[in-house]
Amino acid sequence: MPVTDPISDMFTRIRNAIRVQAPAVEMPASKAKVAIAELLRNEGFISSFETRALGSPEQRMRIVLKYGSKGEHVIQGLKRISKPGLRVYRPSKKVPRVYNGMGVAIVSTSRGLMTDRQARKSNLGGEVVAEVW
Repeated sequence: MPVTDPISDMFTRIRNAIRVQAPAVEMPASKAKVAIAELLRNEGFISSFETRALGSPEQRMRIVLKYGSKGEHVIQGLKRISKPGLRVYRPSKKVPRVYNGMGVAIVSTSRGLMTDRQARKSNLGGEVVAEVW
């Protein structure tokens, strides 16, 4: 069954896996999803991810979720901001801060996907894809 918004599908799969304390979640892969997973890993929200057969019809991605020492999940919230029906664009000066820097906004710029801090530092605006805290 085709998905109209694959990034929202990715976030929903991650949220559902966190709710049931699953160690990992598997989903169809794409370049955008791999870039988002890379940002989440670099920011410390997930442990790791791996892709299989990227570029083929059977492309899959497995994300290993991160939990604290007492079993608390590292990702407290994951929210899609810009949706297919309503795109949200911000200039570099108005890129949102998530919980005063405790979270991360994922921004799609002309230089690729980056965090809100990287976008402000590079003086780049763009489409605000999601917020993670």
